[in-house]
Amino acid sequence: MSRCQRPLSQTVAAVPPSGIRRFFELVSQMEDVIALGVGEPDFPTPWSIASEAVAGLKLGRTSYTSNYGLLSLRRAISRHLQRLYQVTYDPEKELLVTVGVSEGLDLALRAILNPGDEVVVPQPCYVSYVPGVIFAGGVPVPVETSVERGFVVSPEQVEAALTPRTKALLIGHPNNPTGAVLPETTLRTLAELAEGHDLLVISDEIYDRLRYGTPHCCFASLPGMKERTILLNGFSKAYSMTGWRVGYAAAPAEILALMVKIHQYTMLCAPITGQLAALEALRWGENAVRRMVREYDRRRRFLVQGLNRLGLECLEPQGAFYAFPSIRRTGLSSEEFCQRLLREERVAVVPGNAFGPCGEGHVRMTYATSLDHLREALVRLERFLSRL
Repeated sequence: MSRCQRPLSQTVAAVPPSGIRRFFELVSQMEDVIALGVGEPDFPTPWSIASEAVAGLKLGRTSYTSNYGLLSLRRAISRHLQRLYQVTYDPEKELLVTVGVSEGLDLALRAILNPGDEVVVPQPCYVSYVPGVIFAGGVPVPVETSVERGFVVSPEQVEAALTPRTKALLIGHPNNPTGAVLPETTLRTLAELAEGHDLLVISDEIYDRLRYGTPHCCFASLPGMKERTILLNGFSKAYSMTGWRVGYAAAPAEILALMVKIHQYTMLCAPITGQLAALEALRWGENAVRRMVREYDRRRRFLVQGLNRLGLECLEPQGAFYAFPSIRRTGLSSEEFCQRLLREERVAVVPGNAFGPCGEGHVRMTYATSLDHLREALVRLERFLSRL
């Protein structure tokens, strides 16, 4: 039988594959690799959380839930956001349980964008941001940050990127891949910009609990911003629940209703087992979160000190669990550095240009792995650098 000769989607075909997943696939085919590429906690999900899902399975709780998600979970999320950030959401109209934050991002973009609408995206940024805008029919407008400015976007840069077609600002804070955090003064000025230019803000705060030193400022908690913000968060990082695929979106009711409309035709609902585990995480997972954050902090300081000792200049990340060292002194491109380090020393890191052109000259390393692995990775890295 002959294949269909009609052209496939040019929009999708033009978007390159994820740079993170590409290296993940390479690593999966090799032995003795220290993987510092994929941002996944090395801690197992705390058993008190996992056991709740097991109990649900034993009781036969394997059905669909409401498209919005379990009401008990939405109520717990509402209490959680009120307790941490003093922002209140109606669990019946303003909260949606999603299949991870990635689905929440997709829903948010598709719900608000018309063809040709522009979205300002500070970079380096998570690899899904720009493709997500494109898939939704929008136009991403990158705004580059630099190591000299601590990878923090300035309100002046954002304002300079605005046009009559700008619909939204998309920010991730703490930042993946750099670990940078936006100071509250910067967030407040961005909020004033959003108000003054009638913008929506999509705020990806999946790393909100992974902060080192300064408290997190939830964008929706700023004056007047709850009405303009689509807040995205979830359970993958802080509770070590990546494979459970449970996130949530908090947004004004009229926006959330559109997001639910897409969600009910595509995903229907997040898996009930994951939702039961997430509910338990909010009830009893706080001590586990604090223990893991303390350990990440210890690893963070160890890795950053080691990188700087080796001559790979690295700012100290203030959030998430990534370091973003400069590899410019090696004379290699980010791609060359990563490929050679993997091939020659079996250490997997991600090229910085996977997160936007301004990430070139850097690589992303996660410290969501054991100190022993980080120690061995630095030994191998030093050996690699000595041969250049």
